Amino acid sequence: MKKDLSGSCDVQDPYIAAGIYIPKMRFTMSEANNMLVVIAGPTASGKSEIAVELSRKIGGEVISADSMQVYRYMDIGSAKITLEEMMGVPHYMIDVADPTEEFDVVRYAMEAREHVKDIQSRGKIPVLCGGTGFYIQAVTRDIDFTDSGADMEYRRKLTAYVEKNGNMALFRELELVDPESAKNIHPNNVKRVIRALEYYRQTGEKISQHNLRESERPSPYDLRYYVINCE
Repeated sequence: MKKDLSGSCDVQDPYIAAGIYIPKMRFTMSEANNMLVVIAGPTASGKSEIAVELSRKIGGEVISADSMQVYRYMDIGSAKITLEEMMGVPHYMIDVADPTEEFDVVRYAMEAREHVKDIQSRGKIPVLCGGTGFYIQAVTRDIDFTDSGADMEYRRKLTAYVEKNGNMALFRELELVDPESAKNIHPNNVKRVIRALEYYRQTGEKISQHNLRESERPSPYDLRYYVINCE
């Protein structure tokens, strides 16, 4: 398997980290004050190892962007990094919620941005590492989640509907009001299906339109974005 890390940073004398070549970054101190490095890729692709080695070289601290690793006790199947593997590099947004807690992208973005701010304030470089694209986008594009809040009564109603009629019955409702979202959400991801229907009910706008608009927002950070491609 060949691993390649490509990104948008300046290149000067590549060095090896985690067995792959990474371009050495050149940046001024003023750029470093607002820099955010992103290491993205699929599960078990070596992201965590790369993030740790890169952080040790550039004075970074890692913020996990994984929707499963935020939960305590869910180590199996999430490829959660161990204390030994962290090699002394501080990590954040891991084991911050119990499995029974409500944890969504809104909470993630709020807490992750605070960590970015704190890391930068101490003269370090935040390294956002994970495979949950919406979490990464929520931080790097500073997405606005204030358009609507949670309608718990409506969520309970839809949850009861699923329990009675099954996941596909609810998913077909989403296909009717927002077919674009239905293309990108698995029928078994009931939580996201409910959120999409809830957003449409509250605003009259498809959540796919909202997400597209927000994804086009400029980043508030000096981004150095890398994606691991495994062949």
